[in-house]
Amino acid sequence: MEFPKIYNTYFLAIISTIGGMLFGFDISSMSAIIGTDQYVDYFNDPHGVTQGAIGSALAAGSVVGALFAGPLSDKFGRRDAIFLACLWWLVGTAIQVACNGYGMLIAGRILNGVCVGITSSQVPVYLAEIAKKEKRGSIIVIQQLAIEWGILIMFFVGYGCSFIAGDASFRTAWGIQFVPAVLLMLGIPFLPRSPRWLAKVGREEKAIEVLARIQAHGKADDPLVIAEWEEIITILVAEREAPYSGWRRFVKNGMWRRTFAGMSVQAWQQLSGANVMTYYVVYVFQMAHLSGNINLISSGVQYALFIVFTSIVFFFIDKTGRRPLLIYGAIGMGICQFVVGGVLGSYGSYVPGGVGGNENVIIQVTGQPSHVVIAFSYLLIIVYALTLAPVAWVYAAEVWSLETRGMGMALASVANWLLNFALGLFVPPAFHNISWKTFIIFGVLCFGAAVQAFLFYPETARKSLEEIERLFSKGGPRPWKTRPGDSMLDEKIAQVEELQQKGEPLGEKFGSISHAEGLKG
Repeated sequence: MEFPKIYNTYFLAIISTIGGMLFGFDISSMSAIIGTDQYVDYFNDPHGVTQGAIGSALAAGSVVGALFAGPLSDKFGRRDAIFLACLWWLVGTAIQVACNGYGMLIAGRILNGVCVGITSSQVPVYLAEIAKKEKRGSIIVIQQLAIEWGILIMFFVGYGCSFIAGDASFRTAWGIQFVPAVLLMLGIPFLPRSPRWLAKVGREEKAIEVLARIQAHGKADDPLVIAEWEEIITILVAEREAPYSGWRRFVKNGMWRRTFAGMSVQAWQQLSGANVMTYYVVYVFQMAHLSGNINLISSGVQYALFIVFTSIVFFFIDKTGRRPLLIYGAIGMGICQFVVGGVLGSYGSYVPGGVGGNENVIIQVTGQPSHVVIAFSYLLIIVYALTLAPVAWVYAAEVWSLETRGMGMALASVANWLLNFALGLFVPPAFHNISWKTFIIFGVLCFGAAVQAFLFYPETARKSLEEIERLFSKGGPRPWKTRPGDSMLDEKIAQVEELQQKGEPLGEKFGSISHAEGLKG
């Protein structure tokens, strides 16, 4: 049975990015719960490595999922890989709801992580391959917005469930995670396959049809469709003629530059330390002398700020470009980390046994210093939401070639999730052992991210995916000399329009376009 397809790119983005919402749900399914009495009592006050293992289990599963994602996406397509990922989510959520100890809880979160590893890597690939170059950044930003909406919704679901007595509190919250997965599975059959994946597997006529429907309301002879198809086929043929195969494709013939850029930009998203505020914001605000419902509500405000400021990025990411956001965002986040760490180190008081008995929080500030910690924690999230949070997903999805994009984005996600896993284990013990110095470490890393972005990341905004390949080729422009736009695809579109106006055959200058001409009318 063939389901009718919807080709509006914003609709495609909204449905597919429910996969990102799953990620957000799982983040808040812990951050809203770990401070409640029901959770602490049932799991015997997990702290240190134990709580780190629970928190990082999602990331561990995501590493496995990301490793599966590339082969799965290349064989079955981006769309179907996302559908298959949901099956892991359903099983993992069922185990979490039924858990009788932190062993089952960790197992359930690992299985959920397999789903998140697949969706977090392949949803940006799908969006990058269907979007127009002028809107590609804003379309992929919807992925980050979906993550943030998932975080916010699940956080307040968890907050509401905190008023339920006993273990039904967290079981109810975790059970609600079934809802977005089911919605995603119901919506996926109405999404078309990626036209670039169709071209990759030799289904050229279908690829042209989907490309035309997405880009030009079904007009296969539209200059944009003709020029873009020519670029896709030209690059695809060149890649297939390359002498390298397998894993060598990611390092040979200058590909190491793209592999380095894609994996490192995802790594910096974690090494910036902003996700510490997302996963363990309850702990950070306990350091700032907030407790109980005030702490939870203050944490929820942070997630609302996340959504507001990422929504702002949606409107300008394709105008400002990726480089300025990555460079200045990392600098701004570094400053915020230094301020939080400096204030806690200068004015904090050691609390034997932990604040409120929480051994993960052994330092606390009060009065004006606590207000500074709260303010710069919020500011850190605002800067992160405007810059590295959405841009890292966008940039990592753009830098790969068609032949390597599915596996390449999976590799980038592996870098993200490995560090997510490591930091999930590292942060609770770090708060316990070095407390405020944790923030100083992240501040230094943020400035390292800014330096690398300046030296090694060329600008990709408003360029076709195929011409981005040339930016990373040997002899390509220096990254700091690139800028948004200046797309060669626009020149090709103008050439097609000129040939069409003159009535000259397109095949003379656009050899592969005969495929498209066969579909006219």
